[in-house]
Amino acid sequence: MTNIHLARPEDADRLLAMVAACHDELGIRQSDADRAAALAPLLDGSPHGVAYMIGPVRAPIGYTVISFGWSLAYGGLAGQVQDIWIRPGVRRRGIGTEVLYALPKALAQAGLCALSAAAPPATPTEIFFRRARFANHDDSVVMTLRL
Repeated sequence: MTNIHLARPEDADRLLAMVAACHDELGIRQSDADRAAALAPLLDGSPHGVAYMIGPVRAPIGYTVISFGWSLAYGGLAGQVQDIWIRPGVRRRGIGTEVLYALPKALAQAGLCALSAAAPPATPTEIFFRRARFANHDDSVVMTLRL
């Protein structure tokens, strides 16, 4: 079973390096300062989300970030997988899938009633989430207005 642990302020440098690598892969343009500012509240215990390091404490191989919100449809506190990233050299070994099976158990114990994720249709990312039992809620489309 793959180890996951809550990221803390002392994990900031390792986590920021992985987030930068993830963003490079996805073509997300963000300065290191903006990335650090976005992560700092999560590392300091913000009630709005959490970051987990994946793998050994001293040498993590990935991370995931979950944001929290309130859902009337699901009946309470819900989470959204914002990022899940595994180092390219250790991908396709089932690590991400193990994380997606472990997270709901841990988050349910913390009071979450649902966990969702967005993925482009007909992509390996969608297949990855479906394999971990994520399913379309309905025929809605996720849309975003960037502020």
